[in-house]
Amino acid sequence: MEGRKGTAKLNELREIERQVQERWAREKVFEMDAPPIGSEEAKKDKFLACFPYPYMNGRLHLGHTFSLSKCEFAIGYQRLRGKRCLFPFGLHCTGMPIKACADKLKREMEEFGYPPRFPADTGDKPKDSDRDSEPIIKDKSKGKKSKLVAKTGTAKYQWQIMQSLGLSDAEIVPFADPHHWLTYFPQLCKKDLIDMGLKVDWRRTFITTDVNPYYDSFVRWQFLKLKERGKIQFGKRYTIYSPKDGQPCMDHDRSTGEGVGPQEYTLIKMKAVEPYPEKLRSLQGKPVYLVAATLRPETMYGQTNCWVRPDMRYIAMAVVTGEVFVCTRRAAKNMSYQGFTAENGKVEVLLELVGQDIIGMALSAPLTSYQVIYTLPMLNVKEEKGTGIVTSVPSDAPDDFAALRDLKKKQPFREKYGIKDEMVLPFDPVPIIEVPGFGNLSAVTVCDQLKIQSQNDKDKLQDAKERVYLKGFYEGVMLVGEEKGKKVQDVKKSVQKKMVDKKEAVIYMEPEKQVISRSADECVVALCDQWYLDYGEPLWKAHTKESLSRVNTFLDEVRKNFDATMDWLHEHACSRSFGLGTKIPWDPQYVIEALSDSTIYMAFYTVAHLLQGGVFDGSGKSPLNISPDQMTPDVWDYIFFSQAPLPNTDIPIDSLQYMKREFEYWYPVDLRVSGKDLVPNHLTYYLYNHCAIWPDDSSKWPKAIRANGHLLLNSEKMSKSTGNFLSLSQALETFSADGMRFSLADAGDSVEDANFVESMADAGILRLYTYLEWVKEMLSEKDTMRTGPVDSFNDQVFISEMNRGIVDSQQHYEKMMFKEALKSGFYEFQAVRDKYREMTMGDMHRDLVLRFMECQTLLLSPICPHICEHVWGLLGKSNTIVNATWPVAGAVDNLLLRSSQYLMDAAHEFRVRLKAIMQSGKGKKASPPQKPTHAVVWVAKTYPPWQTTVLTTLKELHEANNGIPDNKVIAVALKDKPELKKYMKKVMPFVQVLKENVEKHGLNALNLTMDFDEAAILEGSVKYLTSTLELDDLEVCYSSEGEEKIREECCPGKPYIVYTTQQSVNLTFINPQPCNGHFQLSVPVMEGDTCGSIAGRMIRMDRGIKDSKRVKLYYYKDPELGPRQIPVFNEPLAGKVEVLESDVFKVNTEERTVVIQNNGKPVDVGKQMVYIVN
Repeated sequence: MEGRKGTAKLNELREIERQVQERWAREKVFEMDAPPIGSEEAKKDKFLACFPYPYMNGRLHLGHTFSLSKCEFAIGYQRLRGKRCLFPFGLHCTGMPIKACADKLKREMEEFGYPPRFPADTGDKPKDSDRDSEPIIKDKSKGKKSKLVAKTGTAKYQWQIMQSLGLSDAEIVPFADPHHWLTYFPQLCKKDLIDMGLKVDWRRTFITTDVNPYYDSFVRWQFLKLKERGKIQFGKRYTIYSPKDGQPCMDHDRSTGEGVGPQEYTLIKMKAVEPYPEKLRSLQGKPVYLVAATLRPETMYGQTNCWVRPDMRYIAMAVVTGEVFVCTRRAAKNMSYQGFTAENGKVEVLLELVGQDIIGMALSAPLTSYQVIYTLPMLNVKEEKGTGIVTSVPSDAPDDFAALRDLKKKQPFREKYGIKDEMVLPFDPVPIIEVPGFGNLSAVTVCDQLKIQSQNDKDKLQDAKERVYLKGFYEGVMLVGEEKGKKVQDVKKSVQKKMVDKKEAVIYMEPEKQVISRSADECVVALCDQWYLDYGEPLWKAHTKESLSRVNTFLDEVRKNFDATMDWLHEHACSRSFGLGTKIPWDPQYVIEALSDSTIYMAFYTVAHLLQGGVFDGSGKSPLNISPDQMTPDVWDYIFFSQAPLPNTDIPIDSLQYMKREFEYWYPVDLRVSGKDLVPNHLTYYLYNHCAIWPDDSSKWPKAIRANGHLLLNSEKMSKSTGNFLSLSQALETFSADGMRFSLADAGDSVEDANFVESMADAGILRLYTYLEWVKEMLSEKDTMRTGPVDSFNDQVFISEMNRGIVDSQQHYEKMMFKEALKSGFYEFQAVRDKYREMTMGDMHRDLVLRFMECQTLLLSPICPHICEHVWGLLGKSNTIVNATWPVAGAVDNLLLRSSQYLMDAAHEFRVRLKAIMQSGKGKKASPPQKPTHAVVWVAKTYPPWQTTVLTTLKELHEANNGIPDNKVIAVALKDKPELKKYMKKVMPFVQVLKENVEKHGLNALNLTMDFDEAAILEGSVKYLTSTLELDDLEVCYSSEGEEKIREECCPGKPYIVYTTQQSVNLTFINPQPCNGHFQLSVPVMEGDTCGSIAGRMIRMDRGIKDSKRVKLYYYKDPELGPRQIPVFNEPLAGKVEVLESDVFKVNTEERTVVIQNNGKPVDVGKQMVYIVN
């Protein structure tokens, strides 16, 4: 990584990780089995957590890692809480991508040879039309291919994609066989996760598809159960279809368009208002609709007009409902395969039209606030996408706003197309969505920001759309309609359903991009026969909503997303005719698709190790000696259903009971962790299928689901095409496992996007290394540390602050708020230690330092287990830290903590005042101020009378208003109080300070006295205060003994300090000890000083001097000649006399001389003395 000076610290951490992982593997610490019934282990709570198995068409990246880290941290914490934790990890291979990629490699070798010689890429890319190139809000339920570009970068051919993974030409060849993928990437995945330190029981790992006969048997059993219970139906579903071939066109049948699926649009029906234009007169009396395809039905509240291109060819087609739709011929062809026409695939054309024929046409559109809108010309509408009819929402679509503004501004433009003023001028953008940062007219705002002048500013308009569209969809809030106040992303389906139910819109499908079959036919989307899961069935839906009500979703937004999904979810096609997977048992021409074989596989984890024995594809010897064909539906029933009878099988009953006990012990799933994009599909299907398989046993339903946001890398979206990308293996190599884990925890906790910053990851490495070195240093010095009672003020504060850190961290871990846990359990915990070290001047108590190291290591271990395991060993612990116990927190003395905070706040205020004094004399002519040497801290027992009046009044207002009212109410209550007249200018500023204090510290801030002894706290900390303020002495007095100004400035909780400077004479002190780090010091000497006070001053100048008692002072027998003589190497104290503790220094500041009063006799010490550090 750029900017690094070296990698020694990183290398040391990685070596520690290697050693720790070897130990964990050797001791098999993560392998967990159901304990014997009635044993002590069986009395412990269990915790089963899992993460959606990743797809095996490449190595894991940092985005995967961020989500699974939440699961990993939870497992680490729950182990410390004494639970028996199981973290299994499967590997997904079902679906089309692997097969399609393998087929592409095969075709590329056939077409371009080996190694392939691809044609030169000109770099030209077809440019989308401005109006139609809006960012698409992806339907994540369609699978993983929406992420294709981000994952593969700019590579055009599959061979190039494989090369980007670091594979040589020879290594790529075997990938033309899809089964090679199933053996290659799973092993790399396991290696990377082991290197990360994942607490996985790898015996239970498996790959999917019929390659694994045990898993294949399990999925077939699941689908037989679903069909038996009426959850699976057969009917027409949308699929990519080749009219020429007369069949679905799957990825392997396409020459272009691999990975492209159906894109759902809402077809908005804008009814023509009679009388119709001349060209449509033959249709008079028939319901004619201009139909516009939109991805954003929720924005239809803001329609102001409809766009058509004047020279584009359109048709009026007959629809099976008796209506007439106006659209392009290409769109009509798609509709004809989706049940819109009387005969499948046949379009009945009633009229041929061009756009000019229907410009100026009056329309009645759904949801808009305008009774009538008009068709207007837009020159950049393209035919390749949508219907050629475009509905206009200028409030939220920059293209629409720019085009509408052009028409309003340019009368000649209107005249050219016969547009009357009343068709344009009265129509203004309608506020319908509030978007953070853009207001309620986001398109208007961004067009103004980018200074877009017209619809011809194509680049700026594209930039505007990218800024507005996705932010509006994911963060916008509806301002109108029944959906007012709801998030835009939550209402899309409900608005669509409302319009469809009212026959104001219909569902329409097109391919996401152009698809050309191998027979050179442009494909459409057609309704074809398929098996589907009937998620809309009322009883099943109600059952699933009941299960959701029991699930801990951790965040309200996640629950709302589940609710919104269940409201719109109806059917999901579960069969495919192409790809890898398990064949549908009763209809083997179809394969079960990827989102349908991955809903209850967590149950398979419970027995996988007994069937497969750790061999991913189940090809090894079964530990129970059970073959796949023995796993009949009756056997699966017996394992998974508590009341199922003993099956008729030759599997020994002990083996059956063993598997049943494993399932009964580990199930249900205690925690499932995933990205938020799986809530509308996988996670919802997960709930549905658990309810379907265990309808009468809610004890098997999921207990908790934690969804997180996406991960940004350095504040930008991860993408190979931009180079902003990190695979898991790269992150481990660059930051170490613990360094990466530390930064993943620190990246974010909510469903908003988190951010992994590489510079912060480097800082994390340094923090971990620094902690390790500090532990080593403390352990080496522990025999010299203070022992005995731990009853000092600072000791007790440290104990209480450690206890608070343990309690806070536990709460954050329980809520899976790992950024907060890192804050309380590391950043703040380290700050507590630093404060203790500072307050005790380094004189820390050995037992408390050891207690701190143990607690700190435990609190951090779920996140950074390797370095914590290493430190745990340094602390003399023989057991592994992953089997240790969460630290027990003692009592938290809040009064003591408030006392400590008071001291820290006071010290801060004292430093601020000292800084102000030292800067007060700055200027060209001003002489520099003398540094204070002494101070008096004044403490008030009570407030001045006028402040007491304010406090009492505020407390009364708080009680009367159930909170502190606004300043107007307070000012009215205070203005007529006679005791305040003299101080009115000070009253409201004082009120403001009190309000801020109440916000920080609660109602206690209005108490007339403090609940602890301020003077005692300050007097007990004089040593610390004199050190931090670099003073020689400090005295604490009550303000009642001071002048009037002091009595006014001082109040309870706000001590007031007055600095003074005592005159001094500087002496030079020489250290004659050979080979040490102490040098010459110029030390001020004051009247009445002793050896101890001067040694204390030296400590502030030379941090190498740790203890003033170890310093001895000497003066020369001859103060004139002594300093000039060459010292004797072996006799550094020759010619010198030790200063006794009882000796007192006397100074004459006018003559700049110093003498020592020794037994009543003055001794002149000259200008130079000697000091020795023992």
